[in-house]
Amino acid sequence: MTVLITGSRGKVATILIGLLREHGLTVRAASASPDKLTLPDGVERVVCDLDDPATFPAALAGVESVFLYANPQHIEAFLTEARAAGVQHIALLSSSSVLEPGADTNAIAAMHSAVERGLANSGIQSTFLRPGAFAGNALGWSWAAKSTGTVDLPYPGTQASPIHEADIAEAALAVLTRPELRGRSYHLTGPASLSAAEQVAIVGETSGRPLTVNTVSGAAWKESVAEFMPGSVADALLGYFASHDGRPDAVTSAVEELTGHPARTFASWAREHADAFRP
Repeated sequence: MTVLITGSRGKVATILIGLLREHGLTVRAASASPDKLTLPDGVERVVCDLDDPATFPAALAGVESVFLYANPQHIEAFLTEARAAGVQHIALLSSSSVLEPGADTNAIAAMHSAVERGLANSGIQSTFLRPGAFAGNALGWSWAAKSTGTVDLPYPGTQASPIHEADIAEAALAVLTRPELRGRSYHLTGPASLSAAEQVAIVGETSGRPLTVNTVSGAAWKESVAEFMPGSVADALLGYFASHDGRPDAVTSAVEELTGHPARTFASWAREHADAFRP
């Protein structure tokens, strides 16, 4: 079986490629810039730019399963080529934002929902992996942690159940290699709901760099991320932060059901990445 991995420069995809190779599967790593990929031996690299449908046919030729990042722009063209290539199964890296109230007006949720709808109507068996906040999002605090020891947060009390990217990759491995798990939706979370301030404290403790939290306005936070985050996405995140301020996030057993082990803790992720927060 050949598995096409889209977005192969991403953390989840990088881990998943190694896991699939360990299981003896043929893996085709796809990226808009495949020459920049660092891959295990025996992994084919191919151009697949989800913003460019012309790259789809060659990337999908001979593929049985796909690990797909959610990009709604040309999803119908991608699915047309997938059907023509005889793809049997697609595992979508979606988002738990599609489960939130007001998902229809949330930019992040709308993007993932559009791809989910396309897959649901495609005739190709599809599995939706819906993780919440990635533990790796905390790397966005690394520069402030190193330089000032202070992290600016618009809602320090907002709660999330951050999930280790390795758990997402292992969940994807399960649905790609075990047919009985396919065709369902899985809400993936870490093992505990933590406030943003609690996450900052854990990062500080594990890195040996005590950190303080500075509460800022939503407008100030949006301005601080404007260089690398579209305004609509920043607004969607601010809406999420506000709605989860002081409200425990959902915690599910989906990771353990799929992988056979409990979800990794945020503290374990923080220990693995402690150097990123040290001066």
